[in-house]
Amino acid sequence: MSLFGALNTAVSGLGAQASAFSNIGDNIANSQTVGYKGVNTSFEDYLTVSNSHVNESGSVVAKPDYSNIVQGAISQSNNPLAMAITGQGFFTVSQQVGTTKGVPVFSNDLAYTRTGDFTVNKSGYLVNSAGNFLTGHVQNATTGVIDRTTVAPVHIGESSYAPVPSSDVTLSANLPATPSSSAPIVAQIPVTDALGQNQTLQLSWTQVSGSPNSWQVAISQAGSATTLGTAQVVFGTAGNAAAPDGTPGSITSTGGSATGSAFVAGNPATLSFTANFGSGPQAIAINLGTYGQPGGLTQFAGTEYSPRSLSQNGVAPGSFSSVTAQSNGDIVVNFDNGQARVVANVPITTFSNPDALQRLSGQAFQGTIDSGSPQVLQAGFNGAGAIVNNALEGSNVDIATEFTKLIVAQRAYSANTKVVTTADELLQQTIDMKR
Repeated sequence: MSLFGALNTAVSGLGAQASAFSNIGDNIANSQTVGYKGVNTSFEDYLTVSNSHVNESGSVVAKPDYSNIVQGAISQSNNPLAMAITGQGFFTVSQQVGTTKGVPVFSNDLAYTRTGDFTVNKSGYLVNSAGNFLTGHVQNATTGVIDRTTVAPVHIGESSYAPVPSSDVTLSANLPATPSSSAPIVAQIPVTDALGQNQTLQLSWTQVSGSPNSWQVAISQAGSATTLGTAQVVFGTAGNAAAPDGTPGSITSTGGSATGSAFVAGNPATLSFTANFGSGPQAIAINLGTYGQPGGLTQFAGTEYSPRSLSQNGVAPGSFSSVTAQSNGDIVVNFDNGQARVVANVPITTFSNPDALQRLSGQAFQGTIDSGSPQVLQAGFNGAGAIVNNALEGSNVDIATEFTKLIVAQRAYSANTKVVTTADELLQQTIDMKR
């Protein structure tokens, strides 16, 4: 029995070392595969009989020892959509199972990967080199807000950026307390109309004779003789007892569509009016600062009008330019008008036991009972790894370590073959005893 037991044990050793060779070969072959997680080998002894009086040889089996939580080296990439995870977690991906009228159909079973070399495919979806579709929180088509309650494949529509008509203008300038001329001071304000075209408004400031703290302002469209509205702006205590010198104390309408906000300390001092550039009425409010505080429009010493800053919220139309990934997981579409729009956010999915995930083709994994339930988290929070944009995570295989394992496995395999041949010789000698 001992000879047969030794023979059986050696044969099982050959099988176990063959499995180890297979894992080593897989690791070496994928040492340059993005996001690949290596597989080690653990050996387990199976006994038949073993006590204080007798020990019969059993067998050995090889079991895979996964290293999904071991991070690979992170390197920079010139791909603007490349992402790597530092820390725990995986990207959530979907796998295509077919098409319906040219639209991809995805499996209901989500997969998980660390392979972050995403690009935009011909259908506008973000996919990695293994063909897995990136899944994340996407923009609600109706509200335009990122819906963080569900996940879906991220799709990039190369659409245009609709124009945004100007509704708010912020003006910061100083009107001279002693102007060098009685002629109106004309300030031009660029705005955007409902069609995205650039328009120019004019503010004509005239200091009221005999009232050095009072100014009359007329609002008109450049090149037009029609006045949209007029108002009187009074500075300091002449406008309101609580207004510091040189700051707006009152803004009152004197004609047309112009209206001024009432003095409330800490509230915006605004001059509102309605313009029509050919596409219907367009309400515009000019923010002249904050009541009770210096800044915005002032009247301090000087003889000339001194503009400081001017901004407005109108946006011209734009066309798709590019798409990039951000370190917070946002997928941003950029337009040639300088605007950008967040169309999706990439979460990080974590597991309590990631080494128990089921391996799939393409460096992907699937959840199991032993891995625990997936936890979809914002990148960098609550234990989820952070995202490094313009970077890729390489394989976590160390070539030197694998060659060391290869030598050990080779020696062990040779030793087992020696046991088999020796046991065979002894059995043959036993048989020859009868002759």
